[in-house]
Amino acid sequence: MKTTALTPALAVAGLALWSGAHGMEMREPAFSRVIIDELEARDADEGTLAVWEAAAWYGGDIDKLYLSTEGERLMDQGGETESFETRLAWSHAFAPFWDWQLGARRDWQPDDPNRDWASLGVQGVAPYRFETDVNLFIGEDGLTQLRLETEYELLFTQRLILVPALEMNLAGKADDELNTGDGLMNLEAGLRLRYEVRREFAPYIGVNWERQFGDTASRTRDAGGEVEETTLVAGVRLWF
Repeated sequence: MKTTALTPALAVAGLALWSGAHGMEMREPAFSRVIIDELEARDADEGTLAVWEAAAWYGGDIDKLYLSTEGERLMDQGGETESFETRLAWSHAFAPFWDWQLGARRDWQPDDPNRDWASLGVQGVAPYRFETDVNLFIGEDGLTQLRLETEYELLFTQRLILVPALEMNLAGKADDELNTGDGLMNLEAGLRLRYEVRREFAPYIGVNWERQFGDTASRTRDAGGEVEETTLVAGVRLWF
C-alpha cells in the first residue's frame, strides 16, 4: 500500500517529536517509565491468545516522548500474530493531569502491507478519576478512525484493585481492504481484578467481552466470522 499521502503528516509529526525532545533538554529534568498494563492469556474460541498493551515515555512534566504498543498473537497451532500496532507521539501537558499528543501510528499486518496513520490525541484523568485516552487517526484515501478508551480503579484494599475498562472504535468510512465498515466498528469491555504484590508487579484475573457493530458486523458475518466473543483472562501488570 502506498504511503506518500501521509508523508507530510508524518514529517510534521517527526519535526514535533524532535522539537519537543530538544526543548525538554533545555527546560526541565527528564525521567522515564515503562508500564506493561496488560500482558495476558485469553481463552478464545480459536485457541489461546497472548495479548499485550504497553506504553513508555521519556521527558519532563510538560513535554515527553511517548511510545505505545498493543497486539494479539494466537499461541496454538504454530502461532500467528492477529494484530500488532505501535504509536510514537510527542506529548505536551496543557492542564493538570491532561496531555495532548501528536504523532504517528503503524499497523503491522501479517498478510497485508503495513499501514501508517497520523495521530492526534488527548490523554488524562477525567472527573471521578476515570483515566481517559481519545485518539483521532488519519490514514490513506480519506480513512479516519476515532478511538476512545477509559478505565477506573476501584480499590478494595491498598493491594486488591478492580479495574473496569472500555474501548470504542469508530471509522469515518468503510475500509474494503480490512473488510470493516463505517460508523461504530466495535466495543471492548473488560473487568480485571489484580493484586499488587508490589506496586511494580501485579498479577490479575478477569473477563473480556468484544462485539462488532453495524456494517463491520455484517461484513464479518458474510465472511463466516463471529461478531461477539467473551473470554476469561489471566495476566500480569508491570511497571519500572
